[in-house]
Amino acid sequence: MIKAVVVGYGSIGRRHVKNLLNLPDIQVIICTKRKDLKEIKNKKVIVYRNLEKCLKEKPSIGFVTNETSKHIQTATILAQNGVDIFLEKPLSDSMKGVEKLLKIVKKKKLITQMGCNLRFYPPIVKIKKLIDEKKIGRVISIQVENGSYLPDWHPNEDYSKWYASKKSLGGGVVLTQIHEIDYLYWFFGEIDYVSSILGRYSDLDINVEDISISILKFKNKIIGELHIDFLQRPQFKRCKIRGVKGIIEWNSDENNVKIFNSKEQKWKTIPIKNNYKLSSKKRVNLMYIEELKHFIKCVKNRNDTINSLTQGIETLKISLRIKK
Repeated sequence: MIKAVVVGYGSIGRRHVKNLLNLPDIQVIICTKRKDLKEIKNKKVIVYRNLEKCLKEKPSIGFVTNETSKHIQTATILAQNGVDIFLEKPLSDSMKGVEKLLKIVKKKKLITQMGCNLRFYPPIVKIKKLIDEKKIGRVISIQVENGSYLPDWHPNEDYSKWYASKKSLGGGVVLTQIHEIDYLYWFFGEIDYVSSILGRYSDLDINVEDISISILKFKNKIIGELHIDFLQRPQFKRCKIRGVKGIIEWNSDENNVKIFNSKEQKWKTIPIKNNYKLSSKKRVNLMYIEELKHFIKCVKNRNDTINSLTQGIETLKISLRIKK
């Protein structure tokens, strides 16, 4: 029996709890001060209001799903107690305490994973494979976009009270929508130049940036254009990668990965196994299940995950440079 403590019970915490309970031999310990817990009627769930009591249950894995500004403090306590850690994105809203956490993780040889679920989304996984196989040769430039309207995320809740809307809780579009920064780092590695324009330009009731437009230069000389915002309707994501031999393209509306061969002057749609749209509420949970299974498998085998704390630190550094 694996004991998993989940610290924070907002929307992502709820999702992880639900998915954990559908896996065999898992007991869940929830750490939250929320009172709306009527849906939890399961013998495999224990609820406490503070982390100290949770740790007395001797969990072996921990999920950090509270507000961004509290991630490092929570993760450090878990690490000090020898708990393998799944950290929801972003790692934090600053570099404060990050090196201390990393030092403890390395000393205790803990398994860590960042909760960047797009690394388990079939089209993004396929694009990564095509790049690694050099299907369009040397990559020259990328254009990436992620736009959505913040109040639409959870229509039955007051968006102005969410962590994403508040500077004090580590909100803002750059950190909240770090997924694109993460997969760009996964695809192309480190960045040595950033130029950005960002700020609050909409009428949303928030005190953080709602749009960010950036130019990124990777150390391997690839140029990237990144657009992320909280104000676009309908939601839309896209990724276009130009290489010396062609183009790879994907967008969330068509949801096909296409490749253009410059020599043949033809587009080709690439088959993707088990593909689904991000707008499909029933199927979109599949990538969250896959990242959970990956983490638990790595914990059992004591192998590094696809997205460890070290990589989370690198994407946080990029994000903070964009904000700066």
